[in-house]
Amino acid sequence: MSTTPQGIHSLAFRVMRLCKPSFHVEPPFRLDPSDLFVGEDIFDDPLAASNLSPLLSSHVNKSTDSSDMTFANRFLLHHPSDAMGFSGLLVLPQSFGAIYLGETFCSYISINNSSNFEVKDVIIKAEIQTERERILLLDTSKSPVGTIHAGGHYDFIVEHDVKELGAYTMVCTALYNDGDGERKYLPQFFKFVVANPLSVRTKVRTIKETTYLEACIENHTKSNLYVDQVEFEPAPHWTAKILKADEFYPADNSSTGEIVKPPILVRSGRGIHNYLYQMKISSPGSEQVKAKRSSILGKLQISWRTNLGEPGRLQTQQILGNPSSCKEIELQVLGIPSLIILDKPFSVDLNLTNHTDSELGPFEVWLSKNSAHEKFVMFNGLQTMALPAVEAFGSTDFHLNVVATKLGVQRISGLIVFDTKEKKTFEPLADVEIFVESD
Repeated sequence: MSTTPQGIHSLAFRVMRLCKPSFHVEPPFRLDPSDLFVGEDIFDDPLAASNLSPLLSSHVNKSTDSSDMTFANRFLLHHPSDAMGFSGLLVLPQSFGAIYLGETFCSYISINNSSNFEVKDVIIKAEIQTERERILLLDTSKSPVGTIHAGGHYDFIVEHDVKELGAYTMVCTALYNDGDGERKYLPQFFKFVVANPLSVRTKVRTIKETTYLEACIENHTKSNLYVDQVEFEPAPHWTAKILKADEFYPADNSSTGEIVKPPILVRSGRGIHNYLYQMKISSPGSEQVKAKRSSILGKLQISWRTNLGEPGRLQTQQILGNPSSCKEIELQVLGIPSLIILDKPFSVDLNLTNHTDSELGPFEVWLSKNSAHEKFVMFNGLQTMALPAVEAFGSTDFHLNVVATKLGVQRISGLIVFDTKEKKTFEPLADVEIFVESD
């Protein structure tokens, strides 16, 4: 769409979008000569079907005679591909067409002199205006076009990477001397709208220390998209690995990788393709805590091509997950004896980790007695164990001497950690099952 201010001008801009042509398709109405003389049921009779070829050979040869200038055979199928309707011609776009985010907008602009006089000292400018910015595409102020003769024209090509959605205005202006020497100013405006070619929907699931990200890419254009690359760039302190079905069900045992990776077809009309990524925190210590508390996982880089090879590229916004709560103090079991005998003491190896950026402790560790169920695993000796302070992001290993008083499957439960300095009790250790045998 273009608009021009009122007034008489010798010059006028003509703008054509440069993009790939499309195939010219003629709806086919062609037939096989045999369909004119026989019915569909002729092949039910083997004898009639065997005599069909000699009966039609003379007529077919006459119909396909190249010296026939009456076009009597223009509706005949000379080759199976004729039924597709491809004429072998390509058609240039008749309008701006659909312009999508991530593409490169390329335009052929011609400024024409429609008067009977030549114009001189022509300064041409072309710029793109969006809601946020103005981008200068061409400026001939330093080297004006000397002369455009009557009926002549001056042509140029401009390009712009489309990075914003919404309304765009391409402003073409010309400052020139008319045939009578008058200095004139011609602005013309060409408006178009940029749409989103695809959408990305994500789902995030966290299982223990592993986060899974599912990304669904949906095609919103009217043509197929051939996705060359979908690359996930994880946030700092994260690592990401794409999970593919062929990793679990390989097609063959060949160790040779793909030299040329075929693109993934995402069909027009809201076709979709899914990707699954496995993410883990790679940084230890304080960086691991920061990564757990942050909701930013990373972003996707997507590149594709259309039917005739026009490229496109998009980068998503930061993909957010659910920040995991990080404990100040974490108590973990490192080891338990494989054989536990009734009424005989055994040692449980434990680790106490400080996930904060300051020193915590000293601590006391004991087994809680506030339980609805009777406990059959208890301390052997002193009922409270003292531990020294743990430095920031540090840890300490220690051993508990306990004894089981009942056979079968029992639980070590209610192990409490108490900060004697801050007078604070931390979440108890999760129950640990053991099997107690007789001597």
